[in-house]
Amino acid sequence: MDIGSMDFFERVLYFIQNYGSSFLEGAEIAAFLAVAGTALGCLIGFLAGAVSALEIEPDDSTLRKAVLRVARAVIAFYVWLFRGTPMMVQAMVIFYGSAYFGADMDPVTCGLFIVSINTGAYMAETVRGGIQSIDPGQNEGAEAIGMTRGQTMRLVILPQAFRNVVPQIGNYLISNVKDTSVLSVITVGELFYVGRSVAGQFFTYFEVFTVICMIYLVLTTVTTALVRLVEKRLAGPKDYVLEEAEETPA
Repeated sequence: MDIGSMDFFERVLYFIQNYGSSFLEGAEIAAFLAVAGTALGCLIGFLAGAVSALEIEPDDSTLRKAVLRVARAVIAFYVWLFRGTPMMVQAMVIFYGSAYFGADMDPVTCGLFIVSINTGAYMAETVRGGIQSIDPGQNEGAEAIGMTRGQTMRLVILPQAFRNVVPQIGNYLISNVKDTSVLSVITVGELFYVGRSVAGQFFTYFEVFTVICMIYLVLTTVTTALVRLVEKRLAGPKDYVLEEAEETPA
């Protein structure tokens, strides 16, 4: 079929019919990298943010003070490095750097690693702010009932901080769906990479990337709806009905 004789809409339909499965495979890889990378990044961010938010008390041992200071310095450097450089550059450095040192990485594995550590760097600061926004009375109340600082952080502070930062986690997830496109520079076969490969065969970039744009819109729209649903569930009902206890007959 002579694609040159088709108009714009015929070309779009042609690419959907003939390369739709390839586009969907690319979308699946993009969605996987975004979801898994955000989940792993949240774990990294919560750990790094919790350590950064720990206060050094006057009665702490010298060893504990030293460990906390070193940990904070390492986390600060990590956040500075990955928030201060573009993800595309990080992908190039890590992927080709690993090959340079003889530790070849699979492109998808490398892509997942990059999305995770990049998200973790942003989440670390988000979580630190979320923890510091919790009322200090929560710490005092936990201490009053005999909780250690570790228990207080794990059982009291972090659950509340998580609820506060859920909207930001949703924003990172939506951004990661789109930002996986930069991983095409290390040959990750995600949606943008597939689109560029197809467009390069026919030199029809406008038509192909119109299809790619629509698929990204579907992915981000579905992701946004799911994030809103999670936020609504965590918020709980707007009206709470208090049940009166039945009186015990004398």
